[in-house]
Amino acid sequence: MAARTKSAKDRPSYRCTECGWTTAKWLGRCPECQAWGTVEEYGAPAVRTTAAGRVSTAALPIGQVDGRQATARSTGVDELDRVLGGGLVPGAVVLLAGEPGVGKSTLLLDVAAKAASDDHRTLYVTGEESASQVRLRADRIGALSDHLYLAAETDLSAVLGHLDAVKPSLLILDSVQTVASPEIDGAPGGMAQVREVAGALIRASKERGMSTLLVGHVTKDGAIAGPRLLEHLVDVVLSFEGDRHARLRLVRGVKNRYGATDEVGCFELHDEGITGLADPSGLFLTRRAEAVPGTCLTVTLEGRRPLVAEVQALTVDSQIPSPRRTTSGLETSRVSMMLAVLEQRGRITALGKRDIYSATVGGVKLSEPAADLAVALALASAASDTPLPKNLVAIGEVGLAGEVRRVTGVQRRLAEAHRLGFTHALVPVDPGKVPAGMKVTEVADMGDALRVLPRARRRAAPAPREEPAQG
Repeated sequence: MAARTKSAKDRPSYRCTECGWTTAKWLGRCPECQAWGTVEEYGAPAVRTTAAGRVSTAALPIGQVDGRQATARSTGVDELDRVLGGGLVPGAVVLLAGEPGVGKSTLLLDVAAKAASDDHRTLYVTGEESASQVRLRADRIGALSDHLYLAAETDLSAVLGHLDAVKPSLLILDSVQTVASPEIDGAPGGMAQVREVAGALIRASKERGMSTLLVGHVTKDGAIAGPRLLEHLVDVVLSFEGDRHARLRLVRGVKNRYGATDEVGCFELHDEGITGLADPSGLFLTRRAEAVPGTCLTVTLEGRRPLVAEVQALTVDSQIPSPRRTTSGLETSRVSMMLAVLEQRGRITALGKRDIYSATVGGVKLSEPAADLAVALALASAASDTPLPKNLVAIGEVGLAGEVRRVTGVQRRLAEAHRLGFTHALVPVDPGKVPAGMKVTEVADMGDALRVLPRARRRAAPAPREEPAQG
């Protein structure tokens, strides 16, 4: 009852100025004295306002602001610098998220050793492993430096104490979900704890001009764990992607206040650590002396970086009523669409009752529509057991009507294919300027594209013959 009485007092009331009659809602006429327009509000809660306070720094015209304080410093890893926009900016907070075992700790330990120097100390705080475990990994990948400091802590106050003692230029925390503040209730990794830990480290980074790299966990859906506010607070959000059974790792920029978000860094994970790949196309290709049926090359864009990738397809007679459709590295829905287009628009009916397997080479994932033409040609080549011409790349999106549509960055894709020695390309109509010495064939639909397979229609079912009209 006390709580109800208090809340009722806090609510505004209405009173008649003539007779003093009160009510909980406004009325145009007082029912007590029958006076009109005398009911007015009273007892409303006071409106709180914030008074003007002392400013920390005076506002300046934007042309007089010193931009040298936001100059990026290289991390020592070229591929990571590419994604960050040149390096780490003093005071910037970067959140790196990825699945367990993808190589986040290995990459950041390598960055910690390469970024450490006489003038710039690095503090690596681990909350998931012991200091001796991190030392063993550092010995294995060669990440040792006299200016790299290591601490194993899970208490926020202890981490802040290490900052006062070491005074680093770069802080790496692995991971933000393992550190907790004793002043906040809840287990480590909870929303309140993650918000408090991230907020404290962001404030320390801005005050000290210290760059900070935070490792974040992801959920089973691949999203960054913790409150969404964490992604808004930090300056840069990076996603570390890769199949744990493949060597390729991609660092993709999701948010970047200091650079573009369409850059991708490529890395190779091996026993000796992780190294950047300035030219990763070799991982996605299989060099053969002779052409093999069911293979086609395409050029995909990862951010602004063109990568030549290989699509493979295999068709076999099915032993079950419902043929299998298995994909790896390709979207199942896109492959199913290409099968339907080949059957309806390309008149290739040999695919309907056969098991079909399609995959990419090297663990790369092709999700953009520009790989549609290569997928369709690989399937057609497998169905007819006819290899495509050597040194051929196919670029283009295929619609349900069988048309080949234009895609972005055709000139960059062709330039990358020409640099790697490919001499023939199938592209949509009007590709723009093409590299000198490269034969480019413009195709408007799947019929034009299938002409590169002179024997592609041998296994195709014949077109239905029209019956003569009766009488």
